[in-house]
Amino acid sequence: MRWYNYLACFFAGAFLANVVPHFVHGISGNRFPTPFAHPPGKGLSSATVNVWWALFNLVMGYFLFQAGHVSRANLLTVAIFLIGVAAISSMLSVRFAEKMRE
Repeated sequence: MRWYNYLACFFAGAFLANVVPHFVHGISGNRFPTPFAHPPGKGLSSATVNVWWALFNLVMGYFLFQAGHVSRANLLTVAIFLIGVAAISSMLSVRFAEKMRE
């Protein structure tokens, strides 16, 4: 596989992990930060915007998952995918914890 397939594995994990908080907040009717809020990433977007942002992340994650050829047959792709999940999850947990303190 080429280097960009592994990059796709990483970002597939990042996009798919990002689905969870936005979808959960959105379908719960809660406002939550998105890149479309004012200021971007700090303000709160509506529940509907969060659902749509989650669905966008889901579609992007799916296509990147396919492009990365993530498969049990190639454990390196699975590991890189999980590193992407862990990286964005850790980063967002710190960012949103700060947001809750504001």
